[in-house]
Amino acid sequence: MSWTDERVELLKKMWGEGQSASQIAKELGGVTRNAVIGKVHRLGLSNRTTTAAKTPEAKEKPPAPAPKAAAPKPKPQPKTEPARPQTPEPATAEARPNLPARKQIIPAGQPLPPQPSANEISPEALAKVNEVEKKAKKLGLMELTERTCKWPVGDPATEDFWFCGLPVQQGKPYCEAHVGVAFQPMSTRRDRKR
Repeated sequence: MSWTDERVELLKKMWGEGQSASQIAKELGGVTRNAVIGKVHRLGLSNRTTTAAKTPEAKEKPPAPAPKAAAPKPKPQPKTEPARPQTPEPATAEARPNLPARKQIIPAGQPLPPQPSANEISPEALAKVNEVEKKAKKLGLMELTERTCKWPVGDPATEDFWFCGLPVQQGKPYCEAHVGVAFQPMSTRRDRKR
């Protein structure tokens, strides 16, 4: 179907009369409602506030002015106790789940604050990690393999950042010393929280 001059004129006329795109498509035949909407848009026809088709009777009748009503006189109120201020009802547990507080987001390029878990590691484990990090290979990200320890050391935003790189413990991503820090026994973690 092509948009001939006659069909475009009929579209403009019906659109101006307030007919819907579906009604126009049905009248024209061979076009969809969306095709009519697209053509109306391309022609730059005005947007209408109402989408309902207007009947000829509705067009001819001007809207009736609303009758002005006299303001009713307020009735005297019987005396009652003074109104108590309303207090909001406490939120129920069902309405508001108890979620943990969100941690502050630190923008990239700023040093990370000390992590609480680092302060809770046993002194023996820290001593072992410090000794291992002296012997570490200090690999960059692109040098890591499945057989190298992926324990990060330093601040990622600085040039001094590196990964351990020592041989990993079987089935783990870290070397023996870093596995001891990363994978602590459950009882140790439970005792720390108390």
